[in-house]
Amino acid sequence: MRGIFVSGTDTGVGKTVVATGLIRMLRRLGSRVGALKPVETGVEIDGTGPADWRLLAEAAGIGCPREWVAPCVFPDPLAPLEAARRSHTAISIGSLDQAIQRFDAFDWVVVEGAGGLAVPITESLDMAGLAVRWNLPVLIVARPGLGTINHSLLSITYARSRGLEVVGVVLCHTVAAPDDVSAQTNPSLIQELSGVPVLGIIPYRPAAMTARAAELVVTEGLSVEKLLLRYRQLVNAWAAPLSSSGSER
Repeated sequence: MRGIFVSGTDTGVGKTVVATGLIRMLRRLGSRVGALKPVETGVEIDGTGPADWRLLAEAAGIGCPREWVAPCVFPDPLAPLEAARRSHTAISIGSLDQAIQRFDAFDWVVVEGAGGLAVPITESLDMAGLAVRWNLPVLIVARPGLGTINHSLLSITYARSRGLEVVGVVLCHTVAAPDDVSAQTNPSLIQELSGVPVLGIIPYRPAAMTARAAELVVTEGLSVEKLLLRYRQLVNAWAAPLSSSGSER
């Protein structure tokens, strides 16, 4: 099983849209794709209210209990460590490991983190540590405008300091805003200063979000073939060739 850990430079930068669109795009190439949001906060345990995991499950076509896609949910919209403390519980790393193991027979698993790579899950494990634990390269989602160079470079540097491979950066328009000079010049600067490719720029779309809508908007700005080529270059030493599962059909 191959996988990608979708992280962000911040919260609200478009991770769910990118992860959802990517899942759909991989499925259209003939792959069976698992979707996982290991910890989601700001969600009622009974499943009421908006939730990222529903969109991911819809994209993957997984008719399964919520626990398959989102094994840990908490009502408070906080970092997982604090949300768990306020719920008077602790996040079991073993339960997260069991969650990803359910997708062992799949061709791919797309994992969406909560916030950025340094967001704490427990006192000793953050999102980067979870990606390391699961041996997943990282796709970083960032805002396109002013400030994103700093946030993107810090995220890339932190990922590398933890021994993670960075597949690339995707810039995602989450609000309607003019395409100013910073948004026009940031992609090339991020690539120049980090050596990590900006694989796509996702346009803003105000329509109500569904898995299909996410696929359409992500397809506008991201080439899945380009992403797969970069992925293969990074992980060929330990991942099976992409052609072995029909992912390039």
